Amino acid sequence: MKIAVVILNWNGVKLLEQFLPSIIQYSPEATIYVADNASTDESIAFVKNNYPTIKIVRNKTNQGFAGGYNDALQHIDAEIYALVNSDIEVTENWLKPILETFESEPETAIIQPKILDFKRKDYFEYAGAAGGFIDQFGYPFCRGRIFDTLEKDNGQYNDKTEIFWASGACFFIRSTVYKELNGFDENFFAHQEEIDLCWRAINKGYKIKYNSESIVYHVGGATLKQANPQKTYLNFRNSLLMLTKNLPQDTLFQVLIIRMLLDGIAGIKFIIEGQFIHCWAIIRAHFSFYRLFLKNYKKREKKQVEIYFKTKSIVYGYYVKNGTIFGNLI
Repeated sequence: MKIAVVILNWNGVKLLEQFLPSIIQYSPEATIYVADNASTDESIAFVKNNYPTIKIVRNKTNQGFAGGYNDALQHIDAEIYALVNSDIEVTENWLKPILETFESEPETAIIQPKILDFKRKDYFEYAGAAGGFIDQFGYPFCRGRIFDTLEKDNGQYNDKTEIFWASGACFFIRSTVYKELNGFDENFFAHQEEIDLCWRAINKGYKIKYNSESIVYHVGGATLKQANPQKTYLNFRNSLLMLTKNLPQDTLFQVLIIRMLLDGIAGIKFIIEGQFIHCWAIIRAHFSFYRLFLKNYKKREKKQVEIYFKTKSIVYGYYVKNGTIFGNLI
C-alpha cells in the first residue's frame, strides 16, 4: 500500500535534527513529507539542505494541528497517511505490522502503535500509551496512562486490539476515510481533535485498532508543555465540543451538565493549589464553548452509536477508588 509519513512542523528545527534520521532510516516503504505550519525558523532550509529527498508542503499560516494537517494532506497522494509528531523516534519495521493490518482488515480505518516515553523507554508515554478510551463524561485515558500516572511496560499490553481512539502523536489512517470525515475539526485547533475524529469514524461504522508490534518513542510536550494554561484551555473546551458533536441525543444534555459541574470542581482544585491561571483557563474554555455550541451542535451526524465505555468515571475511579492503572478501572 502507498503510505506517506507526514511530519507536522512549526519552528521545530531542533526536533527535526534529532528525530528525522530514525524516520528516514526505518521507513523505506514510505514517502516522507514535512508539512510546515508557516515556520519562522530555519526548518525549511535545514530539510532542503540535509534531506533533499524529503518532500515539503508549506502551509501559508499556522492553523494548529487540525488545520495544519487538513491543509497539507490536500497535496499528498497516498492510501495511508502516517501522521507523526516531530518529537517521535521510530524503530525498525515500525510500518510493517501497520500495513499488514490495513491490508487484512478492510473495516479498520485507524491504527495506533505502542507509544513509549523517549526519556524513560521502559514506560508508556502520556499521549496515547497503548491505546485510548474515554469515560462517559468525556475524560480521555489510555491503557498504560490514567491522568498523570504512567505504567511501566512489562508486556501487559503486547496485543492487537480494538480501542476507542488513537493518539495524534503517531496516527495512521486510510486516506479515503480521512476525506470522508472531512479531516480534523479545525475549531479544535489542537488537542483532542484526534479523539473527535475517531469517534466520528466509529459513528460511521469503522474500527480503531492498536498494534503493539509497531513501537515508537515520544518526547511529549515538545511544542506545548503540560503546565501551559493554553493546554488546559484547549483540553477542557475541546472535550465539551467533542461531547456535543458525538454523544447520543438522549444523553447529551445530561452529560454536558454533569461534565461542566466537574469542570467547576477542577477549577476549585486549581485555586486550592494556587494555580489560578489554570482556573482562569477553564473559565475561558467554558465561555468559548458557549460561543461555539450551536455551530458544533449542527455538525452532529444523523446517527450517534451507543458506545461502550470502559468505565463510567475515571475521576471517581482514580481519585476516590485509587484506580491508578487501566486494569483497576475497568
